[in-house]
Amino acid sequence: MAFKPSIHNSTARRVAKTILNGFHSYFADHLNWTLSAKARFEKADWHAVQKANVDRLELYKEKISQTVHHLGMVANQDLVKMDLWREAKTVYTQLVFNQPNFEIAETFFNSVFSDMHDHDKISEDIVYIGSSQVTEIPAAEYSIYIRYQGANFREVFKKILEESEFSLPMDNIERDLDCIMGVFEDEILPHLQAKHSEVKFDILESIFYRSKGAYMVGRIVDCDRIFPMALTFINAETGCLFVDTALFNADELSVVFSFTRNHFMVDAPLPYQYAHFLQNLMPNKLDFEIYNSLGFPKHAKTAFYRQLVHHLSISNDKFIIAPGIKGMVMTVFTLPSYNIVFKIIKDKFAPPKEVTHQIVREKYHLVSRHDRVGRMADTQEFTNLTFPLERFSESLLIELKKLAGSQIDFRADRLLIKHLYIERYMTPLNIFLNGANEEETRNAMDEYGNCIKQLAAANIFPGDMPLKNFGVTRHGRVVLYDYDEITAVTECNFRKIPRARFEEDEMRAGTWYTVDPNDVFPEEFPLFFSGNSKARDIFEELHDDLYDVTFWLNLQDKINQGYVLDCFPYRRAKSFRRGLDSKIEVFSDQTR
Repeated sequence: MAFKPSIHNSTARRVAKTILNGFHSYFADHLNWTLSAKARFEKADWHAVQKANVDRLELYKEKISQTVHHLGMVANQDLVKMDLWREAKTVYTQLVFNQPNFEIAETFFNSVFSDMHDHDKISEDIVYIGSSQVTEIPAAEYSIYIRYQGANFREVFKKILEESEFSLPMDNIERDLDCIMGVFEDEILPHLQAKHSEVKFDILESIFYRSKGAYMVGRIVDCDRIFPMALTFINAETGCLFVDTALFNADELSVVFSFTRNHFMVDAPLPYQYAHFLQNLMPNKLDFEIYNSLGFPKHAKTAFYRQLVHHLSISNDKFIIAPGIKGMVMTVFTLPSYNIVFKIIKDKFAPPKEVTHQIVREKYHLVSRHDRVGRMADTQEFTNLTFPLERFSESLLIELKKLAGSQIDFRADRLLIKHLYIERYMTPLNIFLNGANEEETRNAMDEYGNCIKQLAAANIFPGDMPLKNFGVTRHGRVVLYDYDEITAVTECNFRKIPRARFEEDEMRAGTWYTVDPNDVFPEEFPLFFSGNSKARDIFEELHDDLYDVTFWLNLQDKINQGYVLDCFPYRRAKSFRRGLDSKIEVFSDQTR
C-alpha cells in the first residue's frame, strides 16, 4: 500500500500519528475501565458499577477533544485543507493495517474529523465510510476463546467453572453443576450427534459484566452444528458466587444482549473477533447492536450507517410516516423493509407539552447513560445525516416540512436531516392490543406493569404512560421508547388526591386543589387506558398496587437508602435460586 508523496507529506504523517496516538490512549483507558469490572463485581460495589458505565461512555468524547487540541499544535492552519486530510487518511490506513482493533481506530479517525468539520465535507476519500480492510476472519484464526472437550460433560463444566477468572469461590459448585446439567440434559444432550468425546465447548476468555450479573459466554460445537451457551454468575454478597442460570439457545442469549440493556464491561482487545463470534451465535442481531453490547457505541453508529447504506442499495421501498398514533414531540418515520424507526424532534409542541428541544435532548442523553434494565430502547443519536431524496414518500416530505422544517435541508438529490434518533422498531403496545387474544392481552398487561415497576425501581418515572408510548419486542417484552417526560422517581412528589371539601368542588372543570410541577397522583393512572377498558381491567387485576401512593413512597425510600435493582435478562423460572431473594422477586421479569 504505497503512500503518494506531496507537499503535505510530513504534515499528513504528523496528523495521522497524532490521531492514532489519541486512539491508543482512548483504547488503553477503555480497556482499563473494563478490566476493573471484575473487582467491582466481586466487591458488590453496585454504585461504582453504575458510575463506571457513565465514565467509560464519557471517555470517548474526552479523548476526541484532547486529540483535536493536539492536532492544533502539530498542523495549525493546514487542518482546513481537505487535501491534507486525504493524505492523512492514506497514512492512517497504513498505520492501522492488520491492527486487531483497526475498525474502532477508523471510527476514531472519523470522529476527530467530524468534530472539526461540517458533515457536507465527508466523503469516502477523506473518512472511512467503508472500512479500509476486509473484515471476514476465518474461524480458525480465533484466539479469543478457550476450548474444552471430554466425554464426561459434568467434568467439563466443572473444569470451566474452576478455571474461570473469578477470585471469589463458588458457594456450592456441586449444586451449581447439578443445576447446569439439569438444563443441559433437557435442552442439548438429546440433540447431540457426535460422540461425547468429540463435542467441543468454546468459552470466550473474557467474562461479560453488567449491573449485578456476570456472564460466561461460549458455544457448544457438535459436528457442524453450534449451540449458544451462557452461564450467569451472581455475587451472593457473602464472599462467594453462584450460577443462577444456564442458557443454551439463540433466543435466550439474544435477550441477554438485548438493545434494551446497557453495554457490557468485557475485556475485548480484539473487538471484531468478539463481534464475529457473537453474531454467529445470534444471527438475528445486527452489527451495530453487537458493537453496542460490547461497549463501543460510536463504532456502533458507524456500523449502523454502513448497514443502512447497504440496505438502501438493495431495496427500493420508500420511507413513510410510522404507523400508530402520532406523538406530540417527535415526528417518526420508517422504511417498511428495515426494522428501524427514525425520530426527529418537532419544531413546535402542541399543548399541553411544555418541554423544549434542549430538554428533550437531555432526556435522551439521560437514557443513554442510565441503567435501562431491559425496559428502555437503546437510541442512537445522529447529526447531519443524509438520505437519497427519491426514497422519501411525498406524504412524509410534506409532514417533515410542516412539523420539522428547521431540521431538514434539501441538497440536490439528497435530504439532510440535522438531528435525529434511531431505534429498533417495536409494535406500539396500543396497536398490539388491537389484534391480541385474551392470553396475549394478559401477558402484555403483565409486561406493561412489570416494565413500569422495573423502571421505577431503577429510579426512572416514565411520566406519560399511555399505551402508545410503549412497544412490544419480538420476544414479547414491553419496553418504553418515548422519553420526553421521564424523570427520576426520587424527584417526584407522589400525592393522594385530596378529599373535596364541598360537593361543588367536584363539579368544577378544573381541580379544587393545587398541583405543582413535580406532583404525581397515582390514582389518575387509569386515565392512560382511555378507550381500552379490557386492558385496564386486566392491568388492575395484576398491578393495581401502582395506583397506591404508598407503593411509590416506599420505593422512594428504598432508592434513597441506596437500593440498586436486581433485574436479570431471563425469566425468573429460569433462575436456579428463584424465591431465595425477595427483592429479586418483587421487580423480576415474569416473561422474557
